[in-house]
Amino acid sequence: MKRVTRRVITGLSVVCSVALALLRGQLPALGAGALLHPSRTFARVPVPQDCQTTNFAGAGVTLEGWRCTAAAPARGTIVYLHGIADNRGSAAGIVKRFLPRGFDVVAYDSRAHGESSGDACTYGFFEKQDLRRVIDALGTAPVILIGTSLGAAVALQEAADDPRIRAVVAAETFSDLRTVATERAPAFFTKGAIDRAFETAERDAHFLVDQVQPQESARRITAPVLVIHGADDVETAPAHSERVYRALNGPKQLILVPGAGHNGSLRSEVWTQIEQWIDVVLPTSRRD
Repeated sequence: MKRVTRRVITGLSVVCSVALALLRGQLPALGAGALLHPSRTFARVPVPQDCQTTNFAGAGVTLEGWRCTAAAPARGTIVYLHGIADNRGSAAGIVKRFLPRGFDVVAYDSRAHGESSGDACTYGFFEKQDLRRVIDALGTAPVILIGTSLGAAVALQEAADDPRIRAVVAAETFSDLRTVATERAPAFFTKGAIDRAFETAERDAHFLVDQVQPQESARRITAPVLVIHGADDVETAPAHSERVYRALNGPKQLILVPGAGHNGSLRSEVWTQIEQWIDVVLPTSRRD
């Protein structure tokens, strides 16, 4: 009986060892897939009043979105950029808040999100090109970008090279993709597995991980930037926004929100600060 037990235990050990080896071999592909293919969610809210459903031509993708028009001649256009695994539906509150304040609002599903086309999320590498094409379609009105998490990173990367962007509100950005993805990787991912996952992602999505660096983009931004982050964010640490803030050379302000975790910094009192900040950087009398 003891011999049988020992054989069973030995057999199970061998099976477990083989399974573990196979799993380790699959980790790079699993990591790359998780990075490139966030879950799709769809807008479940009605199209806001004074908004029309439309689509924009991105860089090789079609972006489904809303275009919302203020009643009076607009002070400018706010382009809202959502976070990872989100969609344009989270812009509904921004539409309600800013249309009465004289801003047109545009919101769209990022590539590989919501109803937009595209298979892979590249965290700004291609998304900034999509954003540039959206701005091309808006005319000459001053543009303000409001982005959260992924959207904030995209906003910062495009603002570095697009003079049409007059101001940026960046909530809970990451400073660079390699760092934040490494920090978020499960504990059983070794450094080697993480590095191979990045290599697989780059090959599959035709982009370069180390060129996704909002912190480096920040050095070239001349427009005013309001950086916001939850002080208790454990998913994307506040240090990411602090690095971006230090890199900025133009007008800037940093708000760390006490007690707020990831996607929790944009509280009602913070929105009041955002409105006041926008009124300063883009006065109501300005129309150019």
